[in-house]
Amino acid sequence: MNISETIQELRQRFEAELASVENRDAVEKLRVAYLGKRGEVTQLLAGLKSLSGEEKKEFGQKINLLKRDVEGRIAEHIEAVKKAEEERLILGAEQYDVTLPSLHPHTGSYHPITLVQRELEEIFSSMGFTVEDFKEIVTDYECFEALNIPKHHPARDMQDTYYLDNGQLLKTHTSAAQNSIMRKYGAPLRAIFPGRCFRNESTDASHENTFFQMEGIMIDTDISISNLIYFMKTMLSKVFRQDVEVRLRPGFFPFVEPGFELDISCHICGGKGCSTCHGSGWIELCPCGMIHPSVLRAGGIDPEKYTGFAFGLGLTRLAMMRYGIKDIRDLNSGDLRVLSQFTHE
Repeated sequence: MNISETIQELRQRFEAELASVENRDAVEKLRVAYLGKRGEVTQLLAGLKSLSGEEKKEFGQKINLLKRDVEGRIAEHIEAVKKAEEERLILGAEQYDVTLPSLHPHTGSYHPITLVQRELEEIFSSMGFTVEDFKEIVTDYECFEALNIPKHHPARDMQDTYYLDNGQLLKTHTSAAQNSIMRKYGAPLRAIFPGRCFRNESTDASHENTFFQMEGIMIDTDISISNLIYFMKTMLSKVFRQDVEVRLRPGFFPFVEPGFELDISCHICGGKGCSTCHGSGWIELCPCGMIHPSVLRAGGIDPEKYTGFAFGLGLTRLAMMRYGIKDIRDLNSGDLRVLSQFTHE
């Protein structure tokens, strides 16, 4: 038998044996029998050294073609066997009714901040406020200049800001959305816009570098501080299901005039003083005030015709008061032992 006939006979035998293997171990044995160090194709290649130059070139090409064909067919068969094994596993799997209840049900829960945010959205929606969303990466203009905080203004030192390489920044307060919302709707306007904020500050029981706020603005003719107090007390009484003790004290914020800090009595200690309220019995909850005329003007609203109030409600601190959470760091911990306690009431 010459070499051409040997190659042809070897190819036919290989195909016949390959068709009979049904698992990956058998395919591997076949690969070794033909392509291993002492495999039949390997032996054919080794026998080329006894041939003349022209014969070596001619038959070397044919044997290498056989080798590539064998390698390709083995790779294809391995994939086919693998797929067949997977199908057998699926067909052999125990059938079950997916509609049956679990033997060990684990009820999921929302994050406490999500629960408080959704409740506030319902409360303010019932009072005619639109709920808006806003981005977390903002421009310097949106976060500061449109809010009457120009460059080098000392108020910028109050907020340790995370700046990005492209000149933008992580918003330090939800007030960064005010200008866009005003320009979107004009006046009259009632809107809230909850969101995540970032400040580079040290953490303790009541401070975090990542926290949630809800900004609210109301703009119309003849809006006064009494409107602000009414909406805040109405909202808090609905959240806590009881009248809430609040106090207003003067506060400086460039985007409101006059400005206030709205505090609520600490619900962790009942106003007696604890680590959460730093012994004062009060929790700073809501910077607020009458919107500065310059901010209205920047938002395209005539301050001679319209007035309005704005507030920045601390959702994170409100959630702490609502659920009796003593340490703000628990809310960002991702610890399911803490977070799984909360369910929608």
